Amino acid sequence: EVQLQASGGGLVPVGGSLRLSCAVSGFTLDDYAVCWFQQAPGKEREAVSCISSGENRSYLKNSVKDRFTISTDNANNAVYLQMNSLKPEDTAVYYCNTPVGSSKGWWGKGTQVTVSS
Repeated sequence: EVQLQASGGGLVPVGGSLRLSCAVSGFTLDDYAVCWFQQAPGKEREAVSCISSGENRSYLKNSVKDRFTISTDNANNAVYLQMNSLKPEDTAVYYCNTPVGSSKGWWGKGTQVTVSS
């Protein structure tokens, strides 16, 4: 069974940092890309960053390119999102998912990130 569990959110001040973790089971990171999605209050969920270990490629949304880093720990089947210089507009629930899972509407629990100004 495929499962992706996001964790690591919290309340941080403007300019602070957080590292989100995504624990993956049911497949290996060499086989499928994993993305981080954010859903801000009143907005649609959108992809922030994706990584494909198998293809050695990654993607970061323009607004976070200088502040966020995505990485994998293939030995532990985990994906991380290091978030630095956080801004109030980064406040959202963050989810991790595969592109296929997101297209089919299969979502697990997200983790809340709140940046206080």
